[in-house]
Amino acid sequence: MCWRCTSGHTTPFFPSSASMSAPACSTASPSSRCRRCPPSPPRANNRPKPGEQPAKAGRPRRASSTYVRQGTACLLAAFEPGTGQRLVEVSARRTGADYCRFLQRLAAHYPQAEKIVLVQDNLNTHTDAVFYQHLPAAQARALAARFELHYTPKNASWLNMVELELSAIARRCLHQRIPTLDELTAHVAACVAERNAVRATVKWQFTLEKARVKLDRHYQKIRATNLPD
Repeated sequence: MCWRCTSGHTTPFFPSSASMSAPACSTASPSSRCRRCPPSPPRANNRPKPGEQPAKAGRPRRASSTYVRQGTACLLAAFEPGTGQRLVEVSARRTGADYCRFLQRLAAHYPQAEKIVLVQDNLNTHTDAVFYQHLPAAQARALAARFELHYTPKNASWLNMVELELSAIARRCLHQRIPTLDELTAHVAACVAERNAVRATVKWQFTLEKARVKLDRHYQKIRATNLPD
């Protein structure tokens, strides 16, 4: 997988525009921005509310922890393991318009590349058809021509290196409760800048030989489909 510049130089390139519901509060997906709620005053009759345990002599009353969900957010990310660089954008949604905007940004990031080979998952918005829904025809055609799209098999997103990058970002800065989209954006930007500065990359161990063994039944299905009548 590579992009080719006008000079013909070839550089390994494994970007992805895979989007992931980013936990603004925890690492669950999808997740929520939330805030702690102050405990309600006890009822006049001192009967415990649902989730509470009645107080006993010598022991404090126990109550369940609650929070208010403030919303969700998504991360759209592209990762280039050859250089250890990544491009990450925080978005309130993951619609076709968001995907189109992100790929415009990715294309602008490599102005000299004749073709950007893009590995991504099978989300329904991950198609160049959305370019024509959100851009004038000429711009959509030009943007589609910049990319060569490849999709991981269904239920095999782990074949996409960007999943490892998203996991690293989640562990470093999304393990806490973040109340606003602006704060989430700031946390992610700081994390991405730090990882880009040290050129953090992936040592990919799933070789072509291993793929041929593990995915043999899929290859057989493809060969059978492509056989002439």
